[in-house]
Amino acid sequence: MHRLVDRLGAELRLVHERYGLGEGEFDVQCALRRAGEPFERAPGELAAHTMVTTGAMTKRIDRLERSGLVTRRRSGDDQRGRIVALTTAGRDLVDRAFADHMSNERRLLDLVTPEEAAAREALLATWLHRLED
Repeated sequence: MHRLVDRLGAELRLVHERYGLGEGEFDVQCALRRAGEPFERAPGELAAHTMVTTGAMTKRIDRLERSGLVTRRRSGDDQRGRIVALTTAGRDLVDRAFADHMSNERRLLDLVTPEEAAAREALLATWLHRLED
């Protein structure tokens, strides 16, 4: 299982790296894009959506801000709070990267037949159910 996870992760990271992004930065940009107009969230919301600590989120935001892909500003409601927003360049980049990411995922999923995929899904669902019991 570890070998498969490592190999699939490496295949997925190829797309992120093509756009100069780490996996974490890609996740942050996707979370901002999913927020819809005006493509912004508070750092704590981003941490919750990407399931990382606020410290890890700060590092990701710092890297994205240095690259000009996001901006940070004070929250209008709470001057101590911050809001992170995609820049136009960030939105353009994540749109291109996401399209390539989805094509790459499809390529990886297509390595198995529909019958094999159905069997895998059934096996994983059964395994998860037994672990949760």
